[in-house]
Amino acid sequence: MSLRQSLALLAGRLQEPQKVARFQRLCGVEAPLSRSAVASADLKEDEEEEAPLSRDCRRREPQPEACGGPRTPGSDRNQCPAKPGGGGGGGALNGVRNGLASEPGPASPRRAGALRRNSLTNEEGELAHVSNWPLYYLFCFGTELGNELFYILFFPFWIWNLDALVGRRLVIIWVLVMYLGQCTKDIIRWPRPASPPVIKLEVFYNSEYSMPSTHAMSGTAIPISMVLLTYGRWQYPLIYGLILIPCWCSLVCLSRIYMGMHSILDIIAGFLYTIVILAIFFPFVDLIDNFNQTHKYAPLIIIGLHLALGIFSFTLDTWSTSRGDTAEILGSGAGIACGSHVTYNMGLLLEPPLDTLPLVRPPITVTLFGKAILRIFIGMAFVLVIRDIMKKITIPLACKIFNKPCDDIRKARQHMEVELPYRYITYGMVGFSISFLIPYIFFFIGIS
Repeated sequence: MSLRQSLALLAGRLQEPQKVARFQRLCGVEAPLSRSAVASADLKEDEEEEAPLSRDCRRREPQPEACGGPRTPGSDRNQCPAKPGGGGGGGALNGVRNGLASEPGPASPRRAGALRRNSLTNEEGELAHVSNWPLYYLFCFGTELGNELFYILFFPFWIWNLDALVGRRLVIIWVLVMYLGQCTKDIIRWPRPASPPVIKLEVFYNSEYSMPSTHAMSGTAIPISMVLLTYGRWQYPLIYGLILIPCWCSLVCLSRIYMGMHSILDIIAGFLYTIVILAIFFPFVDLIDNFNQTHKYAPLIIIGLHLALGIFSFTLDTWSTSRGDTAEILGSGAGIACGSHVTYNMGLLLEPPLDTLPLVRPPITVTLFGKAILRIFIGMAFVLVIRDIMKKITIPLACKIFNKPCDDIRKARQHMEVELPYRYITYGMVGFSISFLIPYIFFFIGIS
């Protein structure tokens, strides 16, 4: 067997949903009683037939409705790792549930937490028996490290309370990694792990494609970048960073398998993809940040570039939560970059002299802690108000300009002409507020 065939066989095995289901059972997640017998039979059958089927899928040209072709919404098997030679991949159309979950039977198992429903299909996470609740909550926390709530708290906290330079550059890396990851998903178009046998504990992103895992990408990029950006600038033992990276990364990656949202192959691909992106682009982060702050026409270039990238990503496939997330990421990055340009040119951004590096952590006093808490509460209140106001303005305005019906907001947002301006402008203003308006308010009221 050649090296190429061996790698293809390994990739096929790493994409098996049975491995995801085994990991879930190992961690104490069991299917409802009404589904257990079916899943057990499926597992046994798949173990016997899986290897020859996967080899057959790779050796012959996929046919429509075969193992590599698009699945209809009623299909419950969507496991082939390879996409057809010229086209759309082995998953359902974007915007249609990937790896469809079976309906709960008459049994009444305990619901495994109140995770968010899918904004496109309104489906909720499956009912499941969870025997290890500490592990369940640990992985819920891990998966939240790649969701909007975390980002909207994490980046402002760095910019307002810790180190604005590190915060800005973390955003640059995050935007780049997430944009490439989301676009790659819509190009490869591999489906989520099939259910059954996998138990879908989270379905918010179930209408997106699976390869690579953008949670794994952000969970790899953020801790590595934090250590690279802070070591030498701040005084702390390197061992702290070397402990943080594997703990953060493994928690996020394993949480996505635990939730039933990604195969092992998706996670490994996301991790390796991020390492390649960081190796290529991290040396240019300092140059990009300086350009954003100092170049005369930086705001125009930033807005135009991010908008063009958003339009390109919206043409890759049909509507799903992935497109909205991409526009949101690009808008946030553009807003923070433009805000840093204004802050720098107004003289509000004071960087420590190079001869004072590495910086020493100031002693934690009641005053310091109190100001930090005030900045978080006041700043987040402004962020939420600005986001709500912009949402109420941009969606009806976009519908009116592009003559789209606005009765059903969810359906209206499925049009690129509505979703892109709404997400881009709203989160652009949120980003601009985080890096300029809110720090200016802090300076004005004396808590900067």
